[in-house]
Amino acid sequence: MEATAASRLIPTNLTTLTAKLPPKKTQFLNFTSCNSTAKKFTLFCSTKPNTNNQEATDETHPTSDSLPNSTIQSKSAPISSPQLSSSSSSSRGLIFDLGANNSWDNLEIGSPVVKRYLGDEEERWYMWYHGRCSENPGFDSIGLAVSGNGIHWERGTEGVRSNADVGLVMRNSEDWWAFDTHGVRPCEVVVMSSAKVRTNSAVYWLYYTGFCSEDSPRSLPGLAMSQDGRHWARIEGEHHSGALLDVGADGEWDSTFIASPQVVFHGSGDLRMYYHSFDAETGTYGVGIARSRDGMRWMKLARILGAGGNGAFDEGGMVNPRVLRDRRDGKYVMVYEGVGGDGEWRSIGVAESLDGLKQWRKVGDGPVFEESGGGGGGWDSEGVGSPCLVQMDEQWRLYYRGVGRGGRSGIGLAISQGSEVDKFERWTGFIL
Repeated sequence: MEATAASRLIPTNLTTLTAKLPPKKTQFLNFTSCNSTAKKFTLFCSTKPNTNNQEATDETHPTSDSLPNSTIQSKSAPISSPQLSSSSSSSRGLIFDLGANNSWDNLEIGSPVVKRYLGDEEERWYMWYHGRCSENPGFDSIGLAVSGNGIHWERGTEGVRSNADVGLVMRNSEDWWAFDTHGVRPCEVVVMSSAKVRTNSAVYWLYYTGFCSEDSPRSLPGLAMSQDGRHWARIEGEHHSGALLDVGADGEWDSTFIASPQVVFHGSGDLRMYYHSFDAETGTYGVGIARSRDGMRWMKLARILGAGGNGAFDEGGMVNPRVLRDRRDGKYVMVYEGVGGDGEWRSIGVAESLDGLKQWRKVGDGPVFEESGGGGGGWDSEGVGSPCLVQMDEQWRLYYRGVGRGGRSGIGLAISQGSEVDKFERWTGFIL
């Protein structure tokens, strides 16, 4: 049985949200994989917003950058990604290519969500990403790859079986009424603890885009939870399809679809979701924000960023926003995919805000990262997008999806020039 968040947030002003909570009940979430039996954990909802049997709060809390499960087991026969020659101009920056011919991700990959976890004895990198295969080309699925340095990745060709496997971890829903029957793509993974989720440790919260084709193709945001990052239980939102949010009413800027939900923890009881949609009136894409106290029930606030001016690289708008807080000064940094005036998505821009709610400012007059171009037929010569930022000690890593000739896709890496986010160069190898 899946859990349902059935209450509605009531906004009092832009910075304060109150919530009506559902009746107290205990439900079980089923963790499913492609090849294994279901696992369960308990979701606990209290009628009192700040208490339960253990005097815990109703709110969610992020954990440190350590893994929820402290023991990293050895994996059963993972497949390492082919060693890619970054010194070649045609493959510069490419760190993750299409899967093998018999793999679940041999046709297309993208939407990298990269996380760096620091343990007592080692660091571990996880990358969730979407893929599709030639046998089922119309449906996106979600997979997991792991790495010790964020460069060389271990992947699997099929569905995971144990909590140490890598490979396919989540497919589209088979429920006819669901919002994600025609594909799923990862957007953010947050490790959080919550009084509502009764487990021995914090769990992974996966925010994702689900696609359906009820009348015409559209997307909505969803949530799934996992104890190991591999076996996921969908959490039904308030929408009748199980989504966390619905599209706006006719005439509103986000009435067509909602995509790329990316969640940032601001403070206790204050989570923000950034998403993109298409404004049919202006014919451009924009980024909106929603707010939540518990990460499950959301209230949309407003559109916060939109298209650039005539001739700008993002004249057609912005999609796939990824937001995080700079550890140095606490400001919010957004990387996004710019849509040109011709409707093509081919470059990446940056915006900043002090509070993450308002007064967003685009950095510079142009993109901070572009397709390789130049007529050299590079692997990302046709476009770059789906950016994902990871802050290191003295620089930033930008993981992205690249598209080359014939629409072939891959996942690449670029490195900032110093501690600022105004310019990135493709990764060419480690400097010893």
